[in-house]
Amino acid sequence: MMTTRSVVLARTAALPLALAACFPTFAQTLVAQAATATELRETVVTATRVEQPLSDLVADVSIIDSTTLRKSGAVSVAEVLSRVPGVQISSNGGPGSNASVFVRGGENRFTAVYIDGVRVDSQSVGGMQWEQIPLSQIDRIEVLRGPAAAVYGSDAVSGVIQLFTKKGEGKPAPYVGVGFGNQGTRTAEAGVSGSSGAFDYSLGVSHERSDGFNARPIATVNPDDDGYKRTSGNARVGWSFAPGQRLQASFLASNLNSQYDDTTSRTNDDRNHTQLRTAALSWDAKWNDRYSTLVQVNQSDAKYSSEPNFYMTETTVRSYLFQNEYRVGVHRFTAALERREDELHNPATAFAPDLKRDRSQNALALGYGLIAGAHTLQANLRRDDDSEFGGKSTGSLSYGYAINNEWRVTAAGGTSFRAPTLYQRFSEYGDASLQPETGRNIEIGTRWTRGSSSAGVVAYRNRVKNLIVYGAAGTCPSAWGCYQAVGRAEYEGVTLSAAHKLGPVSLNGSVDFQNPHDLDTGRQLARRSKRYANLSADTDVAGWTVGAEMNAASRRYDSSSGNNMLGGYTVFNLYTSTHIGRDFTLLARVNNLADKDYQLARNYATPGRTLYVGLKWAPQ
Repeated sequence: MMTTRSVVLARTAALPLALAACFPTFAQTLVAQAATATELRETVVTATRVEQPLSDLVADVSIIDSTTLRKSGAVSVAEVLSRVPGVQISSNGGPGSNASVFVRGGENRFTAVYIDGVRVDSQSVGGMQWEQIPLSQIDRIEVLRGPAAAVYGSDAVSGVIQLFTKKGEGKPAPYVGVGFGNQGTRTAEAGVSGSSGAFDYSLGVSHERSDGFNARPIATVNPDDDGYKRTSGNARVGWSFAPGQRLQASFLASNLNSQYDDTTSRTNDDRNHTQLRTAALSWDAKWNDRYSTLVQVNQSDAKYSSEPNFYMTETTVRSYLFQNEYRVGVHRFTAALERREDELHNPATAFAPDLKRDRSQNALALGYGLIAGAHTLQANLRRDDDSEFGGKSTGSLSYGYAINNEWRVTAAGGTSFRAPTLYQRFSEYGDASLQPETGRNIEIGTRWTRGSSSAGVVAYRNRVKNLIVYGAAGTCPSAWGCYQAVGRAEYEGVTLSAAHKLGPVSLNGSVDFQNPHDLDTGRQLARRSKRYANLSADTDVAGWTVGAEMNAASRRYDSSSGNNMLGGYTVFNLYTSTHIGRDFTLLARVNNLADKDYQLARNYATPGRTLYVGLKWAPQ
């Protein structure tokens, strides 16, 4: 069995940082361990929940900007995230199907997800239902790897992902875009953003649809193509009504109708219907050069239903936040009061009674940051009081030391927890005695930067106890199986990342070596590879931007029992874009160039070779 100690010794000794530049990553993804001088001017909010320059962070953070998102050619947020260091995905079929995101090998429910500061979660299966998020409305993504429960509370066991819609700036900037691809893919989008005096605004709408492909090519299900259609929109409005004072309101909505194949019929037109609504109102106040506050009220509503075999689940999450930041010289103090309210409603079906439950959590979070010369220190402590489980304390401590202008080393440790979902406790498969899952993480890292070249290594180990799994029949009413807290898991690994400019060609890349495994059985956890890599290169030629990507992963198992191996794969993508005149941009992309046949979940197909061409008008 590979351990953290053997991983660190073998990989770090055999792969010096100079070689890391040979492993390019997702184009234009900014990795904190490998930030270039230009990237260091970026600011992020995810690491400590207050805005900080990327150069001041000890945390392991990646940023995906709007340009990268548009060039990606991806149709889902999960697909974009799969090209970020330390992140792997699993998907049950094509666009619109259920997907799981594994940050550092952790369960999907171990990553806390926010849209414009609004917490989005499922009190049914637990974690984000990624197919609900419309990529077309997202302008920027920040990915924090590592536990952050001391800042965010329950759920942030493996990481935090924040998604942001566009903020308006400057003169009115309208846009209209259309796109076409094989498998009957069509897209259309329109919007406008800008600012006038004290007001700023951003509005956007989009519609996308595809005939898809046969996502489950087995004999017992409908052999039809499984397509999808989605309509989405967002609005974000801000008012700076006084110096240092800003009110902001944001809203996002998405309706998705996607086909899938059940195992009970070769003729049913099985469909998923998902709805997502997020709304937030915030007041940002900078009272002076030292003291600032944030007051935020927000709500998310996530609904899923299926037909003709009816099932429905609805989750509502309400949050209230009062955050304070105080700076004195090289010191930064933060204090926050937060309340979260969760509601779950599963209407009755032929197999289960009506389920309607709720719970709440109140929290006090304290933070301290120090940036003094070569030294960076960040400490956080949080106390959550759950209406069902009582008090839960979490903490984290991280330290960074700049050896010189090129080298920096970091070390961090933290604890975390995730409360079981209301469905895991009170459904026909539930156990009301379930207790929160808890984690302990340690990590070390180093990064090197010289001009436009950079490289980084981070090694981590995250141990989780009281892991909740779905197992054999037990104390719950169902004879099919019950949720049980019997598991222990360890998520350990090493992430290497690098960027280098070779003449006119920009190279980027990451390689992950990980061993997410069950501590009791020693078996590799389901649908997670021990090795995966993302490589990319792009350049400008005669007014065209031309790029290539490679995504590769080693074999995985479809279940934690060690059965049903899923083979490794390597997929190549190509993309190009150019400006037509002053106001038009043409984008073309080929995914899975070699038409690789592979699976991310057993008996579920993935898209073959796909071509997409888009044209966007945005007056300059």
